[in-house]
Amino acid sequence: MRSVSLCLFSAKNQMIHYENEPNLLAEEFIDCLIRSTLAERRPIADPKRIEGMLRHADVVLTARNPTGLLVGVARAISDFHYCTYLSDLAVDAQFQKQGIGKELIARTHQAAGSHTTLILLSAPKAQTYYPHIGLLQHPSAWTIPPEA
Repeated sequence: MRSVSLCLFSAKNQMIHYENEPNLLAEEFIDCLIRSTLAERRPIADPKRIEGMLRHADVVLTARNPTGLLVGVARAISDFHYCTYLSDLAVDAQFQKQGIGKELIARTHQAAGSHTTLILLSAPKAQTYYPHIGLLQHPSAWTIPPEA
């Protein structure tokens, strides 16, 4: 996948830089997860596992503020033909409600192929966000939790 970079202004009139970053550092990702509250449901105490999550993702898109701070990240797995699983969507709490998450979702879908079905499992705190930006709720999703 080629790197696509573009700057857009957020609601607070800050320029946000979006880019494909397949080599995103685990430390930056963990920091953004913490600032977004998604860390509550991710293995941030296991940097090796986080590193594996990043290296084996098919799409890693980032959003950075003018100072270069990672303020948002989308990490997805895709077959690029039928489905794309958006596994992580994290936006720094101080940068939420500015359209960054919506833009990361759109760019993830575009990068994986808008002809694929984009799938995500919502964090409990975000369940009201996704319908607001046009995602449809699916009536059945089934999971097997990880072994302890």
